[in-house]
Amino acid sequence: MIAHSGISVSNYEAAKKFYEALLAPIGYTLYMDLPEYHVVGFSDSSHSSFWIGEKEGPQSGHVAFLAENKADVDEFYKNALKIGANDNGAPGYREQYSPNYYAAFIHDADGNNIEAVWFDESK
Repeated sequence: MIAHSGISVSNYEAAKKFYEALLAPIGYTLYMDLPEYHVVGFSDSSHSSFWIGEKEGPQSGHVAFLAENKADVDEFYKNALKIGANDNGAPGYREQYSPNYYAAFIHDADGNNIEAVWFDESK
């Protein structure tokens, strides 16, 4: 889990739909929508931990979401490609980070690098 993080997007409505679908497999839901500001927060528990906000000239960023298990990382990746994300690293162990680091990476429409990661305690 992350405390909170945010990225800039170029199209609030499109990004909101994309992230609702992208984050569902790992347990995140839309938590707070502030359409007057073109900002939306997503949560996996009791507070908004991931925010998107429309800005002119978005800067690409990186967010890693903690998944509950390997299957959730796989589903995150499969779902991401299905809804239009670009591949940035298929699910697999990333031993250069840690022997138990299992992750998948995608790019959203604005070039943000979005990751789902699970730490395999059996390794």
